[in-house]
Amino acid sequence: MSDVKKVVLAYSGGLDTSIILKWLQDTYHCEVVTFTADIGQGEEVEPARSKAKAAGIKEIYIENLQEEFVRDYVFPMFRANSIYEGEYLLGTSIARPLIAKYLIDIANKTGAEAISHGATGKGNDQVRFELGAYALNPNIKVIAPWREWDLNSRQKLLDYAEKHGIPIEMKRGKKSPYSMDANLLHISYEGDILEDPWNEPEEDMWRWTVSPQAAPEQATDLELEFVKGDIVAINDKKMTPAEVLAYLNKVAGENGVGRLDLVENRYVGMKSRGCYETPGGTVILKAHRAIESLTLDREVAHLKDELMPRYASLIYNGYWWSPERKLLQEMIDSSQVHVNGKVALKLYKGNVIITGRSSKDSLFDANIATFEDDAGSYNQQDAEGFIKLNALRMRLAALKR
Repeated sequence: MSDVKKVVLAYSGGLDTSIILKWLQDTYHCEVVTFTADIGQGEEVEPARSKAKAAGIKEIYIENLQEEFVRDYVFPMFRANSIYEGEYLLGTSIARPLIAKYLIDIANKTGAEAISHGATGKGNDQVRFELGAYALNPNIKVIAPWREWDLNSRQKLLDYAEKHGIPIEMKRGKKSPYSMDANLLHISYEGDILEDPWNEPEEDMWRWTVSPQAAPEQATDLELEFVKGDIVAINDKKMTPAEVLAYLNKVAGENGVGRLDLVENRYVGMKSRGCYETPGGTVILKAHRAIESLTLDREVAHLKDELMPRYASLIYNGYWWSPERKLLQEMIDSSQVHVNGKVALKLYKGNVIITGRSSKDSLFDANIATFEDDAGSYNQQDAEGFIKLNALRMRLAALKR
């Protein structure tokens, strides 16, 4: 890496990336460009500018990416009804390809030979950042400090910060003991007592949702409008993608919707216990499946369900920019042309309850589905031959045995 003259750092302005910034300057003697992404993490990102300036940084990029994040990453993912290992809504995973894209864009713009990130050598994020970066620029160099330095404990980081005059913000009140990641789709919690899968999470850990027990006694009614698989309005009010997700996060969180506690299989090989809050995403997934139940052909719906675990694994493992994910996305998006209409639902004490669905593209025919007189639109006698033909191979096998 001796030829690295300039590096783009994914920079939050927090302790870890502030230390990485100084470490890059001292270890690689290179110019550092900082990139800070606002993807709805709920924290002010502008202070990162003054911190970077104080560290001598001349090129500072701070981008509000909330709309792009939801429109081009979250919504396409939910068109596939993506869930990893049956539960996880991929809140951290889906943000990484967007950050990787901007790291590469800024590297190309500034002439940087390398990018750098603060992901550890034990986690999935290092894989996601770097697979994305290499897919977008095969010649980029990657500096991953956690895989190089010996600052492998919180105390060593604090000592390094003190030695080099890196300011440590002492926040008032109780500091969270958890490792957290947040964006407009979710917030995650790992570490501390959660490292024992038997320990129940403490109630004061949760930040976005009330407990279902403490949620209102009165249900909240919502009506979501879909166009080509994406929500475009709530209760007849048109909204942008980011506005949709922010609104659903608020109202679903108030009703105790979206908590998750799971043990997942990381791509790097270990099992990890994490807790997640994804209130808006939980509503989107349930409502999207409801509108698809009306508008998708049976075999198309079933094929999507068969492919979804593969698609979800591609996102979880960092292959958003891979040709296979792009191929699957084209198929998924083409299936959404007629996924239009409205879904009515109730939010009540942690539950998302579908109460109605309607679409001008509905494939539901009440004249055929009715239990009343169908006036000849469906001949029930046809079912006899259908059943016998489908049973033929099993009857022949039974006769032989």
